[in-house]
Amino acid sequence: MNLDEHIGILVRNAHLNISSYVKKQLEPFNLAPEQNLIMMMLWKKDGISPNEFSCDLNKDKANIARMIASLENKGFIKREDDPSDKRTFKVYLTEEGKRLENLVVPILRETNKTVMNGITDDQFLVLQNLLTKMSTNTLGGNKL
Repeated sequence: MNLDEHIGILVRNAHLNISSYVKKQLEPFNLAPEQNLIMMMLWKKDGISPNEFSCDLNKDKANIARMIASLENKGFIKREDDPSDKRTFKVYLTEEGKRLENLVVPILRETNKTVMNGITDDQFLVLQNLLTKMSTNTLGGNKL
């Protein structure tokens, strides 16, 4: 099997290319692509626990803690004690973080259009199903 036929290499290269492109688009906003995922979650629902970020983004808690600290240092988010659980906190957008949404979301829409250029809705649905199936297969869904 040639390397360019190996699915892992194809998916990895697509991921690296897309990530690099997204990183360039987000640079003017001082946001890394992974930090942007946290911001996107907060733009949908403000007040999220680190555990929710960890589960939804499939990232370990230490990685999430670093991203939260970085976004907090940039002034985009703030931590507040969780009144229902004193052992943890929730993350909320600051006014600056809320303003950032109006700047970043249009860039993300354009970025998505660029990445999806020439790909039909049907093709995207097939891709989505295939990637989901591959993920399920590697989580023990199918054994050879």
